[in-house]
Amino acid sequence: MPDWADIGGSSAYIERRKEAQERALRIGLPSFEEELWRYTPIDELDLSNYKLDVPGGTVLDAGLTEGLDSDAAAVIHVVNGKVSSIATFDESISVQSEGDELENIIGSVVSPEFDFFADCNLAYNTAPIFIEIAPNSVVTSPILIRHHTTVNNLVWFPRVFIHAGENSEATVVEHQSSTDVDALVCPVTEINVAQAARLKYLTVQEHGANIWQIATQVANVERDAYVSLNQVALGGAYARARIDTKMMGQGSSSETKAVYFGTRSAKHDFRTFQKHEAPHTNSNLLFKGALDDESRAIYTGLIRIESDANDVNAYQTNRTLKLSDEAWAESVPNLEIENNDVKCSHASAVGPIDQDQKFYLESRGVPSDIAEALVVKGFFGDLLDALPVQMVGKAVNVRIEELLSLDLERSST
Repeated sequence: MPDWADIGGSSAYIERRKEAQERALRIGLPSFEEELWRYTPIDELDLSNYKLDVPGGTVLDAGLTEGLDSDAAAVIHVVNGKVSSIATFDESISVQSEGDELENIIGSVVSPEFDFFADCNLAYNTAPIFIEIAPNSVVTSPILIRHHTTVNNLVWFPRVFIHAGENSEATVVEHQSSTDVDALVCPVTEINVAQAARLKYLTVQEHGANIWQIATQVANVERDAYVSLNQVALGGAYARARIDTKMMGQGSSSETKAVYFGTRSAKHDFRTFQKHEAPHTNSNLLFKGALDDESRAIYTGLIRIESDANDVNAYQTNRTLKLSDEAWAESVPNLEIENNDVKCSHASAVGPIDQDQKFYLESRGVPSDIAEALVVKGFFGDLLDALPVQMVGKAVNVRIEELLSLDLERSST
């Protein structure tokens, strides 16, 4: 258990953290029998294998965000539960890691009793980050956050709160990475997009093969505001991301996109919620993934339209390629509509690559294995081109090429 005096903070904040801890202990770990955890290996999680600690350290590998530092508006490094460095290069950005303002705003988007892991995050986070983008500002360079894990058997709880001020514009990149250690990481990201603001958020997850990550990301989108939530998921033993977008103000809109690639025995788990609470709102979700070897993917999505939310457009699509017979995927899209004045659709598909596309390439002399790799690359092309930071999109494209090359090497031996 943490020593609250060492962690610091006001008495009110410490009391909130203790209440969250008590709530988590009372609720206990969820079970795969619960709908939100169906198809998952959550019953295999043994918390006694991990220890709460704050060893700190330095980022050892920039991975797919290599090169972003030189052109970033801010660079924030948080390693093993401790802030390693904060550097800001744009006066429109404020970054805080402590203080009354940070304490008061944490939990205003991800409410108390959200779930077990969010309660644990509130109780045990040791390096919260609050990023505020000034009203009427345009931040042209990305804000870069790196959360890095290097200690075996560690459990830690990254926390980020982003407030995009009224009529502001910015892009944030969060890099979640680790070395080849066995650890548990449970990040919570809260995003508030004020009236007429425009925020693009990109999460790049490339954990080592033994990491468990259970992530929560919730965005409140106010009147005439826009948020784009983008995910790249390439690592982890079990990597779960719950992504909620709440269209709270009239005229608000969101886009949610993900690229994921599973290899060996990796498990990718996505739970999405598109919630329309106000009229004249829009949301669009597109997830694409590929699964090789014995990897698995779970996608469950819900579009919820409240009774007062008329003139709504909401779309949800998930497509997964199976590159091996042993790979497995489950896709469950859902709609809950309380208003008749809406346009909604949901679609999902799980299957092998398009054989017509492969045949077309083979008929022009392309070897079968290379033809398959080209089809997979083309499958991801539109999403990679649309990522908020082109440098990252190109790096992810190269990484997918490498994963496909490894697959070709394994299949030939």
